[in-house]
Amino acid sequence: MAQNVLAIYPGTFDPITLGHEDIVRRASQLFDRVIVAVAAGHHKKTMFNLEERMAMVREACKPWPQVSVESFDGLMRDFVVARGGKAMVRGLRAVTDFDYEFQLAGMNRHLMADVETVFLTPGDKYQFISSTFVREIATLGGEVDKFVSDNVQQKLNEKLALLKKP
Repeated sequence: MAQNVLAIYPGTFDPITLGHEDIVRRASQLFDRVIVAVAAGHHKKTMFNLEERMAMVREACKPWPQVSVESFDGLMRDFVVARGGKAMVRGLRAVTDFDYEFQLAGMNRHLMADVETVFLTPGDKYQFISSTFVREIATLGGEVDKFVSDNVQQKLNEKLALLKKP
């Protein structure tokens, strides 16, 4: 068995959900070290800026000392290779995720032949949660406390209050 295996769990985490946290927990049980890689999000318009997302992810990952949080910009391949990662963790919620993730894993295999993609599924109660749904529900005044941690809920409330100010 390989020793000191580093896995990278990339994403935008806008915001981090309980489903993401469940994937981090599962990955931390499988790998010696995990880096949650928060994307700068140049291809997506995010509700939270990079620093805000990093802070929420760091807070969420406190229970797992072998998990660190870093930001990245550019190709994931460059980030993984620079850190000596041996696995990329990807979360799958449903069959609809699989097609995209399968294609992405194939492309990553061409870019990083010695890095494996590991698919993890969140627990049943988290399988339907997505950051997009959380943002939409919160923006429309719905309750998202069952989908995000208390810290993230507070940050969402603060952000939405700022966005509503004239």
